[in-house]
Amino acid sequence: MPNLITEDDIYLFHQGTNYFSHRILGCHPHQSDGREGFRFAVWAPHARSVSVTGSFNDWNWDSHPLEQCSEAGLWCGFFEDIEAGSSYKYALRHDNGWSGLKADPFARQSELRPATASVVPYDYADYSWNDDEWMASKGKTPSYEQPVNIYEVHFGTWKQKEDGSLYTYKEMAELLIPYVKEMGYTHIELMPLAEHPFDLSWGYQITGYFSVTSRYGTPNEFKAFVDECHQQGIGVIMDWVPGHFCRDDHGLRMFDGEPLFEYADIEKADKPSWGTLTFDFGRPEIQSFLVSNALFWFDECHVDGIRVDAVASMLYLNFDRGDDKPKLYNTYGGEENLEALAFLRKLNEAVFAFNPTALMMAEDSSDIPLVTAPTYTGGLGFNYKWNMGWMNDMLKYMEYDSYYRKWHHNLLTFSFMYAFSENYVLPLSHDEVVHGKKALVDKMPGDQWQQFAQLRLLYGYKMTHPGKKLLFMGGEFAQYAEWRDQEGLDWLLLDYPLHDAMRSYVKELNHLYKELPALHELDHDGKGFEWVDPHNSEQSVICFQRKSRNPEDTLLVVCNFTPVVHYDYKIGVPEPGTYEEVFNSDLDRYGGSGQVNEDKHFSFPEQWHSMPQHIQVKVPPFAVSIFKKSHAALRS
Repeated sequence: MPNLITEDDIYLFHQGTNYFSHRILGCHPHQSDGREGFRFAVWAPHARSVSVTGSFNDWNWDSHPLEQCSEAGLWCGFFEDIEAGSSYKYALRHDNGWSGLKADPFARQSELRPATASVVPYDYADYSWNDDEWMASKGKTPSYEQPVNIYEVHFGTWKQKEDGSLYTYKEMAELLIPYVKEMGYTHIELMPLAEHPFDLSWGYQITGYFSVTSRYGTPNEFKAFVDECHQQGIGVIMDWVPGHFCRDDHGLRMFDGEPLFEYADIEKADKPSWGTLTFDFGRPEIQSFLVSNALFWFDECHVDGIRVDAVASMLYLNFDRGDDKPKLYNTYGGEENLEALAFLRKLNEAVFAFNPTALMMAEDSSDIPLVTAPTYTGGLGFNYKWNMGWMNDMLKYMEYDSYYRKWHHNLLTFSFMYAFSENYVLPLSHDEVVHGKKALVDKMPGDQWQQFAQLRLLYGYKMTHPGKKLLFMGGEFAQYAEWRDQEGLDWLLLDYPLHDAMRSYVKELNHLYKELPALHELDHDGKGFEWVDPHNSEQSVICFQRKSRNPEDTLLVVCNFTPVVHYDYKIGVPEPGTYEEVFNSDLDRYGGSGQVNEDKHFSFPEQWHSMPQHIQVKVPPFAVSIFKKSHAALRS
């Protein structure tokens, strides 16, 4: 059918380089010979026939046929009698007798679950953005040098209405955004909001990759949420799931009667523990589909970054294969999925070509090197990687009774051996507070006071450790229950002093992180960190410096992982002067014991910790203290 899709667009899609194929495929308003209607296009190379069926034709399979517009299986059609808001699916038939109804892979809107059809959008491309100032400001300073402190949110359970119903995008803009701004976070990370049929998948098993879930409203209402975030100075990161998709009949599985989006080899396609299928990363059309999807979230929804979920599951052929199954190997005899490696490089090159300020974050539990190195040096091309090693080591360390920590001191210090090998984000995410792992505060040993003190210590240590930061919702006020994916957070806990004090502590810590350049400016440069004393395993105390480009901003950080108070504790300093405490997690108002350093500390001209001078301070129990030379004052 002439003039519906250009030959160039068709060629690039089949070559794997049509990075805006979402503007071509799917359902779009269109004018043809002075007539107005909707154009439909779908990729189904194994189908004998394809038609559009839906509420507009009483789900008749034959009244709105599509014509094949490429030899490689693109089908398209134009119809004047289909109205915005209509539900539709593609009706496909195969020569082998198979037939099926499929939702549109490129749909911009979907029916509210449990209904599964796509929706002809009402408000296609008519949103008027008001975030020009934010978009223009992003390129002024590289994100590496800025504070990046992420609040991870599951939209449906951050807060719920009294009757258990969900807040809309519009309502959440009025509730969540002011809270995030007040708390001092710089970004919101949203667990997947692409359309998914099953709530308990948390959005990680998707059927509509281009369709913002209808659970909370329309696509334009979601855009308005992002817009308001930007107007309030808050970035938005979207969880993105290119590694696998769900098996639901209306989705991508066996889309045209044969494997299409998934690998044809079921051994390579199957993710048995998740009940999902792996994309065929080597297929050019899948590359066009996925790269276009990533760019869609940047281009049309103005997100500032995407966190790529489960990268390790993409990189390794045997990631989800049991020991009882034969191993899969690539052509070189290794277990890496070479097609996935090539796809990730192509993805990152395309994203940064069109969005130089993008945040591309790999949630990667593997030990593959150069994840955040440029592709031209052999890297994967991300600019951030979640530091899963730090997270695992620290939570394991914190779960030990403080008496035994001295025998596991390496868990506390090992992350500094590789802290600058990648550009890291330090995550305490939803994955750490589900499936019997316990809430963060409940992981801490001891009585309630000790649990809260140690959680403050963990947060303070994370904030002073090199790397950007992430905390899952509820952690800021020490929710005791694990995250429940059907219920809202326990906001009633804020009626209790310790929980309210914890939220105040996190709020002040977040703002401190933004205020002090040494805590973020050289996060990914070894010049921004220097050990003072990593060796005091007997007392489980560590000391280090954080630095910025201005030597006057240098901070001295002391962390005590036991309940013992140390008086006149000697700490080496690089130069003579007066040092003052600028932050202490043991303050009374945080729920601490009040072991603070109220006086100025003059250095002594005696070598200590290989430094020419030293100061003598009080080290509070289960606490982090931050000192600064000269005129910084104690936060009150």
